[in-house]
Amino acid sequence: MTSPGGPSGRPARKTQVGIIVSDKMQKTVVVEVLTRGRHPLYKKIVRKNRRFKAHDEAGEAKMGDTVLIAETRPLSKEKRWRVARVLERAR
Repeated sequence: MTSPGGPSGRPARKTQVGIIVSDKMQKTVVVEVLTRGRHPLYKKIVRKNRRFKAHDEAGEAKMGDTVLIAETRPLSKEKRWRVARVLERAR
């Protein structure tokens, strides 16, 4: 019997797609993830922004890039994500 996460027994890591809004720290970028959802009472589509600090070891991601971030173990007080790959470069 296998676990729902796969052969290792762990659940799949969460991923998010967002835009880098700051790259001023060393090996860290701030990624803003935009989500849209329907308001429970008024049924209007509302946008929500959420900012994550993500680890960028190589320093290849720059401000304005669209990146895929993946959940990881805690790397510091606020860093729980890492840049998996750069999906689109800023113009």
